[in-house]
Amino acid sequence: MIDVCDVCGWEYDEEEGYPEGGIAPGTKWEDVPEDFECPLCNVGKDQFSEVE
Repeated sequence: MIDVCDVCGWEYDEEEGYPEGGIAPGTKWEDVPEDFECPLCNVGKDQFSEVE
């Protein structure tokens, strides 16, 4: 599953994770910490939408 930042379009892919931010590959979006911020525009997790 992929979640996309509504503000800037950055994509979080569960298969790839976000190793640069300490999130291992295979981490589901619901398991990403609630204080996660978009690495490009710094908005919170609540500003992401799920896409298929």
